[in-house]
Order: sequence, then C-alpha cells, then structure tokens
Amino acid sequence: MEMEKKGGFMEWLDKRLAVNTLWKVMMSEYYLPKNINFLWSFGVLTMLVFIILVISGIFVLMYYKPDSHMAFDSVNKTIMMDVAYGWVFRHTHAVAASIMFLVLFVHMGRGIYYGSYKVPREVVWVTGFILFVLMAATAFTGYLLPWGQMSYWAAQTITTLFSKIPFIGPDLVIWIRGNYIVEDATLTRFFALHVTLLPALILVFTAVHLYAVRIVGSNNEDGIPMTKEEKKEKGIPFWPVFMAKEYFVMSVFLLFFFFLVFFNYNFAMDPINFQPANYLQTPPHIYPEWYFLAFYEVLRGFFFSESLGLIAFVLSMFLPLFLPWIDRSPYPYISGKHRPMFKVIWWIFVADFVALTILGKLPPTGMFAWLGFITSIIYFGFFILLPIISMIEKKKAASGGVR
Repeated sequence: MEMEKKGGFMEWLDKRLAVNTLWKVMMSEYYLPKNINFLWSFGVLTMLVFIILVISGIFVLMYYKPDSHMAFDSVNKTIMMDVAYGWVFRHTHAVAASIMFLVLFVHMGRGIYYGSYKVPREVVWVTGFILFVLMAATAFTGYLLPWGQMSYWAAQTITTLFSKIPFIGPDLVIWIRGNYIVEDATLTRFFALHVTLLPALILVFTAVHLYAVRIVGSNNEDGIPMTKEEKKEKGIPFWPVFMAKEYFVMSVFLLFFFFLVFFNYNFAMDPINFQPANYLQTPPHIYPEWYFLAFYEVLRGFFFSESLGLIAFVLSMFLPLFLPWIDRSPYPYISGKHRPMFKVIWWIFVADFVALTILGKLPPTGMFAWLGFITSIIYFGFFILLPIISMIEKKKAASGGVR
C-alpha cells in the first residue's frame, strides 16, 4: 500500500489498466510521415464536430418532446423562445449536423485522392465508410424530429423507397414507420435510434477505426510505403508535435463554425421546416438536406424507371466502400499526385458531385431531368474507369515506367 501511495494515482491506474502503454500506442509513440498536409487534420475535426453534436444534443434533449402533437412546439417555441440560450444549442446542433458532412466529404475525398484505402489500409477505409453510413442514418433520423413540413415529407418519401425491395418491401415500410404513414410511432422510433443506438454504434466504430489507423499507420502525400521504424526515424510524433498543428486547425475551424452558428445559421434550417408537419398538404418540391442531395439526384436521375433509380441510389451510396478492390494500382501509383489519368477523372468526379448536389434541389423537369441523368452516369463512370486505369498503371509499373 505504501508503494502505491508513493507512486501516485496514475501509477496505481497503470498497473491495472496499462494507461501508459495505451498513451504511447495512441499518442506519444505514434509517428506520422512529414509529407502530409492540413487535409490530414479533418479526421480530428470529425471527432470535434461529433463531440459538439453530442453536447448540444444533450441540452436540446432536455426540453424536446418526442410526440407528434408536441414535437414542433417543443423545438420552435420552448427551446427557441422559452429556454434561456436554448436557441444557441439548437443552432449549434443544426449547424454541426451540416458541417459534419462537409468535414466528412473532405476527409473521405482526401483518402480517395491520396489512395488511403489501399493495402494495408482496407480495414481503415471500411470502418471509416461504416462511420459515414452511421452518420447519414443519424442525420436522417434526426431530421424528422423537429416535425416540420419538409422533414415530415422527406421522411415519407425516403421510407417509401423501401417498398421497392422485392417480396418484403411493403411490410418493411410499415415496420420502419410503425404505421401506414409517417406518424407518432415513426417519430418515437426515429428518436430512439437518433439518441441511443446510432451514437453508441458511432462510438464503437470510431474506436475500431482509430485502432486500425494506429496499427497500419497513416498514409502520406506521395503514397510511399513506410515501416514503423522508418516512420520513427523520419516522421513526427502525434503527441505533442502533430497535435500542436491540430489545435491550430481546430481553432481556425471553430472560428468559422461559430460564425455560422451566430450569423449564418439559416443555411442549416430549411424555411419550409418552420411550418408544422401536415400530412394532408404536400410541399410543391420535396428534397432532403444538402448532404444527401447528390445521392437523391442519382435516384431521380433515372426518371424513366423507378427500379433503376433505386438500384442507382443504393449503388451511389455504397460503391465507395469497395474502392480498395476496384482500384488495384500498385506502388508508385498509390497517391493521386503521381497518377495523371486518375487526376483527370478525379476532378471530373468532384465537379460532377457538386453538380448533382445543385441539381438535387431543383425540380426534376425538362432540362433538369436530363442533366440529372447525365451527371448520374458520369458519377458511375468514375468507378467504371478506375479498374481500367489500374490495369494500365500495373503494366507501366511492371515495365518500369514509373512516371
């Protein structure tokens, strides 16, 4: 007992939980390559935004009523008007939900451009993609909770998609909604998923994702494979050197974030959603939040066939999951910096994704309908061309034509 008292609380804890070893593995003895840029900080930013979402969500949760007759007023009257600074937490939560996807898109885009999904980082990519899907599910279930006109009809439209699944579709829709239409039972189910199961799964997969990153290490701008010994000799420790850079990036990000919260929060709140949900009145044009618009436009892009549209929608969401097996280019064709053909299709893909997002908020009629179809085809063209480019680059690597 005297020995433990002399060593202090941390030594006592280390003997039982090996906290010093955990600190070394996760922080002080985890080395990153020097040739990385600020885009590698977006992984930490996703964690920061998630923490903001949890904290603001807890405060909003204290006054929210998951009841179809009370939900709208609990958000737009009680929280926004009656609770001291309730509007701050509501704005923070809404803005954080939108910014989370901006950060996620940049984080995933960096991973794709620099080949961070390739051997031996397949598990890192897969767990990261699962986190993206879980965040999308959390955002979708949360969007219904204010019980506004747009969130209600967006939920009605999206849940209807499940009816297209062969054999079990119609019954599955009723099971998801808990009713034939989106009603009180749907709100209760979405609320339960949003505040309990989905955040818990996000925490679990975040831990697995971070563990996988620590095992195989971070990629670098040039895609050069490095052993742990090489990283230790030529790299920088995550703590405190790289984290000092992370703190700077987070500080700049928080200035931008709270500027949006206090001065430009309207982008995260659709004006139509300030009208109470009315199942007897359909809005003239139904659309989801901006971060789903590209995938929604792919669904609408195949306007001549509902079945094709649904298949395209599912593929557009889940094709990125299989990138480690679609793109098999070997070293030195790992990073987009050294892949001329990949650069071309990558920037076309980015421009196309932006175009799909813009089109997703426009009515799917006339020229817009055909533009949606063309941009949807271009989206899939990226994944079709990747294996072809991989084959060409494999031949170049085998023949010694590095550049």
